[in-house]
Order: sequence, then structure tokens, then C-alpha cells
Amino acid sequence: MTGGSTTPPRGRALTWLAVGFLCLDGVLLLLAGMWSSRGGLLLGGGACLAGAGAVLWLWRRQQRALADLREARLALQEEARSLRALLRRER
Repeated sequence: MTGGSTTPPRGRALTWLAVGFLCLDGVLLLLAGMWSSRGGLLLGGGACLAGAGAVLWLWRRQQRALADLREARLALQEEARSLRALLRRER
């Protein structure tokens, strides 16, 4: 797997923006729930923070899958080139 990211900068920025908003909402809901002793707000804050973690985890998993696909595509292209060269030599 290559070290570079396969996501364009715009997609990467949108992902981090979504994670940032989810974290901000989660922290604010947790603080509001602790301040007002309301369990629903605590639950909502925890859900937002868990959602932010899930977005990051799924994004990283997608990046690894895209990198694997890119490597497989490049290997297939190289194999096709070598087969074409072999066919040209056989004629």
C-alpha cells in the first residue's frame, strides 16, 4: 500500500469538517447534559462523539480500500503490457 492519500483535498476537508462539527456538537451536548442533569443530552452527546469516531474509522477504511484498488489496477496494467509485448514478439 502506498503512503499517499487517495482522497482529493476537497473530500478530505469535508470529512474533517464533518468530524469537527460532530465533535463540537458532542462536547456541547455533553456539557449541557452535565450542567442540566438531563440524560437525553448526555446520550445525544455520546452519540455525536461516537458518530465522529465512526466517520473517521470508515473514512480510513475507505482510503485503504482505494489504495488497494489502485495498486491492483496498476498491477493489471503492467500485466496487460507484458502480455501485449509477448504477443508482438510471437508474431
